[in-house]
Amino acid sequence: MAADAAEAVEMRGALVRLRRATGLPVAFGGLVDPGRRHVRISELSGTATAALSALAVSSGNGLGGKAVALARPCAVTDYSTSRQISHEYDVAVATEGLCSVLAVPVVVRRRVRGVLYGALRTAQPLGDRTLGAAVAAARDVEQALVVRDEARDLLAVARKQEPSVTDGAWEEVREAHGALRAMAPRIADPALRDELLAVCGRLADAAAPSSAEREAGLAAREVGLAPRELDVLACVATGATNAVAAQRLGLRPETVKGYLRAAMRKLGAHTRLEAVVAARRAGLLP
Repeated sequence: MAADAAEAVEMRGALVRLRRATGLPVAFGGLVDPGRRHVRISELSGTATAALSALAVSSGNGLGGKAVALARPCAVTDYSTSRQISHEYDVAVATEGLCSVLAVPVVVRRRVRGVLYGALRTAQPLGDRTLGAAVAAARDVEQALVVRDEARDLLAVARKQEPSVTDGAWEEVREAHGALRAMAPRIADPALRDELLAVCGRLADAAAPSSAEREAGLAAREVGLAPRELDVLACVATGATNAVAAQRLGLRPETVKGYLRAAMRKLGAHTRLEAVVAARRAGLLP
């Protein structure tokens, strides 16, 4: 099975950023096919032919295969004559007219998940600045894959979770809820992001307030918290400081403080703890 659409979008964006940062006329790449030992070239940027499209690059073969095998960046000044690599893919490379080529592996949790390539149509050295930009683009893809992997793991746990009334079980639910809320804004795939937020809603509904609490004016959806205000409260509910919440959510600590103040005002709370308790009674947090 090929990489899914969202991962293809991440790869495509990384190639555009690579070309923009380096001035390289050609960039291409792909991810490892699940269950196989090769990278499938799925994304092309600046190419003149389809020679590289869908090319399967095996570990150890060619420049990209060498980068996969060594799990580190590799580069050659003249691909067709280089003695540093094997030449299984010379025809495709020559058809596209490439000479100087670099390959940077995408490594997630010590496993190579893909390769980014950048290339020139002339034989000249690719300097440290160009290599650094390629590595930065690969890191972007790595971070995106890490977020998606974590999101899927949390979703799997949340789907199976059947909360009991014990404090320990509820703490696990609250930790999962906070992690999912923090992760959702970083997900590029709208379908996965919506599913994350839907799971958050189910976790919150599992702790829905009693009828007496609803009658007390704390009914869930009447509070009107903004999504980011709820994200901050979900972090605070797990014991996170403003600084930790900012790091998890990709915000500045001052911004987190502002969202927290707004949430406290809407909930009629004077402290962080009161805000969390009020949000739970309102059915907004588990």
